[in-house]
Amino acid sequence: MSEIQRPGALYQQVAAAIREAILSGEFAPDSLLPSEAQLMARYEVSRPTVRNAIAALRAEGLIDVRHGKGSFVRSSGQPVLTLERRISRTTEGKFVMPNGDIWQEAEAPAAYRARTTKDTGHLLQLDTDEALFGCDRLLIDPSTGTRAMHRTLIPFEVAEIVPLLAEEPCKRPAAFYRLLTEDGHKLSWSETVRARMPLPDERATMKLPDATPILHLARVTHDTDNRPLILEELRVGADRAEVSYRITADKQPARRARA
Repeated sequence: MSEIQRPGALYQQVAAAIREAILSGEFAPDSLLPSEAQLMARYEVSRPTVRNAIAALRAEGLIDVRHGKGSFVRSSGQPVLTLERRISRTTEGKFVMPNGDIWQEAEAPAAYRARTTKDTGHLLQLDTDEALFGCDRLLIDPSTGTRAMHRTLIPFEVAEIVPLLAEEPCKRPAAFYRLLTEDGHKLSWSETVRARMPLPDERATMKLPDATPILHLARVTHDTDNRPLILEELRVGADRAEVSYRITADKQPARRARA
């Protein structure tokens, strides 16, 4: 029995006590929390107080409530999937990505036409409301069950240069890279990663636990003059995946000797 003797709302006091038990290891990662009745007895509080405390801890991301099973302590272990974000090219001109073969399509990809938003327009160096070809994919890693959402956006003006991009906007990224290089483009890539809370449809589609942020990766394919050609967005649960990059030192031009 642990009587609550702290300032603040009662449910906040209970939440703080449970939090301490989790952080101290008394309630281990992935373990089932005591039942509501047991927590009521332990802290000498009512059922609504316990439920409010559990809700607060869910919002913090410390607890995952599984319907029909109870409340579980979130795992503090390493993500189950490492995404290596590098691109290689074979002597035959084929582009290869380390994680290109782990993903399977959970459903048929959806091709559509769209318009640039403030965010996508910024990445593609276009104004808002510019025409795009788009393709959305729902991907799954069969070995871990990790789900990810992948989106490809191709500006109309780029598709006019390489018509095959518009004819098949749901090709895999490596196929796009090859089409562009065969058309004479020398490619480079830039990528940003940010964490954010998911939108309701993203949370449902990726089957994310409560209070789980996502990793949002935005990769832009550039032409020789650094002009953006294609935007790819990958969204995946931050509790499931980590991102790995290989970093090399750029060669700097030689300094001129002073006369």
